[in-house]
Amino acid sequence: MAEPKTQPTDASVEAFLDAAQPARRVEEGHRLDRIMREETGAEPVLWGPSMVGYGSYHYVSPSRTSRTEGEWPKVAFSPRKGALSLYGLKDLPAGAALLPELGAYTEGAGCVYVKRLELVDEGVLRRLIRIAWSRDDDGRADG
Repeated sequence: MAEPKTQPTDASVEAFLDAAQPARRVEEGHRLDRIMREETGAEPVLWGPSMVGYGSYHYVSPSRTSRTEGEWPKVAFSPRKGALSLYGLKDLPAGAALLPELGAYTEGAGCVYVKRLELVDEGVLRRLIRIAWSRDDDGRADG
């Protein structure tokens, strides 16, 4: 079984966020970190070179061609140049149902892209983070 490439590291989340480009992403990254800390109660960990994650769960991919399993953050983000990439917000049915209320965003296969944090509804974002955080240790909706 393949090991996932993205693993937790001991690198400084603060230093990573301070180095984000463009300069607007530094402020947005720190603001998003504060929101995620408040909603999860967890300390962030840098996963790989560019993903700030909170908590973790064990997953097994559904792929029939390359079965992988491992640990993955319950919720995470990356302050990329073109957009903030948000992970875990649409994985569970409740999150997918709430996502259209977020505001200005686009979707990728496993993430949500936000060009400017100010263009999303912070209350909805916080609810999406809480939903993602609620998954159990096997990645399912808790309860």
